[in-house]
Order: sequence, then structure tokens, then C-alpha cells
Amino acid sequence: MTAPPEGWRKSSRSSKTSCVEVGRINDGAAVRDTKDRSAGYFTTTGQQWAAFIDAVKSNRFD
Repeated sequence: MTAPPEGWRKSSRSSKTSCVEVGRINDGAAVRDTKDRSAGYFTTTGQQWAAFIDAVKSNRFD
């Protein structure tokens, strides 16, 4: 069984009404909605997370 995410922290891009948290997993990240933590989280590999962060920093979602 995979270890649960650790070190959850709120995104600096989150607003008071739209918040996400990111946690560490073995080789990647876990993401959850702070308004409904009981809904669970999704996970990514380290490579997927790096590609997502690169896309955010490159303004590909604007």
C-alpha cells in the first residue's frame, strides 16, 4: 500500500473561496480541495507534476 500524502500546504495562488492543497507522495504530488477534504485527492508522478508546474509558470493556462 502507498503511504498517504504528507506535508499538505495551501497553494499561494489560492483565494479564500477557491483553495487547493498540495501534499508530498513518494515520487510526485497529491492535490485536494480544502473545502471538501473528505472527497479525497488525486495524485501525479514527479514528471507529471513538473510538467504542470512548468505550464503554470509559462502562463499556458491564462
